[in-house]
Amino acid sequence: MQLLPQVILDGILIGGVYITIAIGFSLVFGVMHIIDFAVGEWIMLGAFMGYYLNRWIGLDPFLLLPFVFFVFFAIGYGLQPVIGRVLSGQRGNPLLMGLVFTFGIMLMIRGLGLTIFGFYSRSIPSALASSSWLYEKGDFFLTVPFVRLAGLLFAAAITLTLSFMLKKTDFGTGVRALAQHPESAGLMGVNSRKTNCAIYGIYVGISAMTGVLIATIFSMTPMEGGRYTVLAFFIVVLAGMGYLPGVPWAALLLGLIQSIFIVYLSASYTLLAVFVFLYIILLISPKGLFGKGW
Repeated sequence: MQLLPQVILDGILIGGVYITIAIGFSLVFGVMHIIDFAVGEWIMLGAFMGYYLNRWIGLDPFLLLPFVFFVFFAIGYGLQPVIGRVLSGQRGNPLLMGLVFTFGIMLMIRGLGLTIFGFYSRSIPSALASSSWLYEKGDFFLTVPFVRLAGLLFAAAITLTLSFMLKKTDFGTGVRALAQHPESAGLMGVNSRKTNCAIYGIYVGISAMTGVLIATIFSMTPMEGGRYTVLAFFIVVLAGMGYLPGVPWAALLLGLIQSIFIVYLSASYTLLAVFVFLYIILLISPKGLFGKGW
């Protein structure tokens, strides 16, 4: 039982990283109804961009996050019209076509990543990586790695920023209207094309920043994108497809499950535990933990 507080803390810190993996994915699905299989590859590309910028410029990876965001925002903004054109030509099942199209993007990015970066893992050095805070009193102790704490604070900042944008700005009002009823939103003056481009750009930018964060805390290889795609999908389904407020809670819960299984059972059972937990939740509430999913 002495380990339990540390296990819970580690789960919360891991959950912070998972929030940033899934929150953009959930936003895009809620507005555009796209299941983007390329989310893990955007994370991977962001990690490698952060790695090489750190080598060339020498800045701490946390200082590189705004630049990485704007570069990938521009990429996502420019790519969305292509995706929108593909989906608009599908009368039968645009959701399935979006899944297939982004799966193709995933394969292309992964192939390019392996060709350019090779198979070796990379990690980004940070001044925070070697620092931690230790609290000890008798048999009770807690260790808080500063780099993981920074990741949790970053996740909180992203969540609060998106919440403010969606609830307190005219752009956010247009986004919510577009998510609820695209035709009515268009009649009310919402430019659906520009709004969708901006939302997809925000999602790609957040995913790329998450990649920098992951490469700072752990490491990254060009083959790891699929792992983060699965995690994003798990969290979004657990929260409720398209229900953005449920993402932080689902991500923290997933982090706690992973931390508990790694310490008390075995890391090899973690994915199985997540599958079983998700299966049970969906049996009880098919729309996710809060019953508000799509």
